[in-house]
Amino acid sequence: MGSKPDQFLFKVEDFFPKKLFYEITDVRVDSREEIIKQAKKRKRRAKLTRDGKLIILAADHPGRRVTALRNDPIGMGDRFEYLGRVLRVITDRDFDGVMATTDMVEDIIIVDYLYQKKTGKSFLDEKVIIGCMNRGGHAGSLYEMEDVFTSYTPESLKAMNLDGGKMMYRLDPTDHGSLITIRECANAITELGRLGLYSFLEPATVESREKKYAFKTDLETLVRDAGAAAALGETALYTWLKISYNEDFERVARSTTLPIMLLGGPAKESPAETIKSFEKAMKSAPNVRGAMVGRNVTFVQDDDPRAVAMGLSAIIHDGYSVDRAMEYIGKKRGEDMDFFSAWSR
Repeated sequence: MGSKPDQFLFKVEDFFPKKLFYEITDVRVDSREEIIKQAKKRKRRAKLTRDGKLIILAADHPGRRVTALRNDPIGMGDRFEYLGRVLRVITDRDFDGVMATTDMVEDIIIVDYLYQKKTGKSFLDEKVIIGCMNRGGHAGSLYEMEDVFTSYTPESLKAMNLDGGKMMYRLDPTDHGSLITIRECANAITELGRLGLYSFLEPATVESREKKYAFKTDLETLVRDAGAAAALGETALYTWLKISYNEDFERVARSTTLPIMLLGGPAKESPAETIKSFEKAMKSAPNVRGAMVGRNVTFVQDDDPRAVAMGLSAIIHDGYSVDRAMEYIGKKRGEDMDFFSAWSR
């Protein structure tokens, strides 16, 4: 199963049968209460991390009207394709977990519910599940900087037995909406801390380029972003920061003692570029503790999302070199493709 990329073509339906996908709506219509029960009985980890490090799959982009993938404006807008790729990653028992909006988290829990009915086992036990909180700053809108909290609340995260909440603010110094978002993030961090839940905060200074916002990732900006973000809320004891990578990441990491997760960023053509930057960043400072990655895992051309995810996981958890991680990706390609199809025919 360690085929080369040009010999491998990942097809979602080979892993995630459409019959199972369409059952999700049946459960939503007929058995909603079972999903809440399923969430509440999920076995959570005793500690957030097993070894002080964490890799999380991000699956929240469509919730902010972000569906573009390379040259396809709605490449991430096919829920069958998107969910199947997310499931491909998180059903690997060694991958840490997922961060998503309410609907995606529920879809995942429903599939786990159907899987348990057939097998008696859960693939979500001891996974870290993080709920996305603010998606109101729809991409391309006049109110994009006022990214209000339209998804999970601290109370709903607690009620659904999740591990924490993810939030972000984009700082445009000329837009008052940024201040509103920062204030909401601070309040959410405070409320999550009072409930004993973790906050995963992504601060990002942006600038307008050709009617779109682009992240600023120079050293001075990232240092200032990290310092300001770490100070939000009445406590930072439960806060992890998501920071974009740059070549001066050792200096960026020294701007705070909070644990830092690397930000995956826009989709790339192959996993090699992401692997290289993550390996460098993980070696840059002791408080760099992992990554939250999305499109660079779920939508890496024709490659197997699970293989790419586990290559990155090996960099983060086991300190693999770039070459060793790429070899590991080759070994993981095509593994366990009948995870669902074996019982859902």
